Amino acid sequence: MAEVMEQTAAAEQRLKDVIPPIEWPALEPDIDAIHRLKAERNAVILAHNYQTPEIFHGVADIVGDSLALARRAAETDADVIVQAGVHFMAETSKLLCPEKTVLIPDLAAGCSLAESITAADVRALRERHPGVPVVTYVNTSAAVKAESDICVTSGNAVAVVESLGVDRVIFLPDEYLAHYVALQTDVQIIAWQGHCEVHERFTGDEIRAYRQAHDDLMVIAHPECPPDVLDAADQVGSTAQMIHAVKTRQPRRVLMVTECSMSDNVAAEVPEVEFVRPCNLCPHMKRITLPKIRQALEQLAPRVEIDPGVADRARQAVTRMLAVQ
Repeated sequence: MAEVMEQTAAAEQRLKDVIPPIEWPALEPDIDAIHRLKAERNAVILAHNYQTPEIFHGVADIVGDSLALARRAAETDADVIVQAGVHFMAETSKLLCPEKTVLIPDLAAGCSLAESITAADVRALRERHPGVPVVTYVNTSAAVKAESDICVTSGNAVAVVESLGVDRVIFLPDEYLAHYVALQTDVQIIAWQGHCEVHERFTGDEIRAYRQAHDDLMVIAHPECPPDVLDAADQVGSTAQMIHAVKTRQPRRVLMVTECSMSDNVAAEVPEVEFVRPCNLCPHMKRITLPKIRQALEQLAPRVEIDPGVADRARQAVTRMLAVQ
């Protein structure tokens, strides 16, 4: 037990204001085992910003938003990638690293956005708008990516759309992100009506109520939120952009209008900032737990596999995105 405590001491100290000390004895055995298994398997863990703190700070090797994880997945020399995120993220890692073993600790870790559109829907849109490029958010299945011209994340969506040099694009599937992008560019956006079940629950009235209750509140919102929420925010950005803003501006008090666990993860790094937390949790992200990560590394399963024909076309859409600076 003393050896386990020593190996997890750094994470415990970093999270002392986020995770109560009484909870650590239950977490330490899994954290210790995961680090040992990573070394044995030559594995890395990619963790999205929405993962819980004990995963994000305790066992992850690479952390970030969808774009950062996609880039780093393509660079890693590990034999095994464990995706601590949702299924479309694991598929993206497999697209970029087809020769590697990619694991998702829970196959049921899905995404309401990814489930809002199918490959058949994309083909129908192409027929309705012949010749118009299809720009697809990475929060989609590989099958949908395969029907697309290029992918985007919330952090690079405007740059990617404008890089195409066209007057119109079909932008899928998030309606609110499409609306936000349309405000930033002269390119006409043809949108789909997909939504994130976490971000769509926020309201502008809710944000204004938080402002009234807290002095000097800085509000940063994710562009998957409804337009009235973005209008009520001081800044709009991807999760990476939100984190950068907090770390560089160091507000006295901040509200990050996104999935709740991200505030916990950032708070561990900037303890002098007070975080106001409207706690909307993603049920899919929360399917990923330390015991499931440990089991995935022990069994090298569940593995993510993609039909080669689909993968080849989907990979092109992702690599085109990564080529846009």
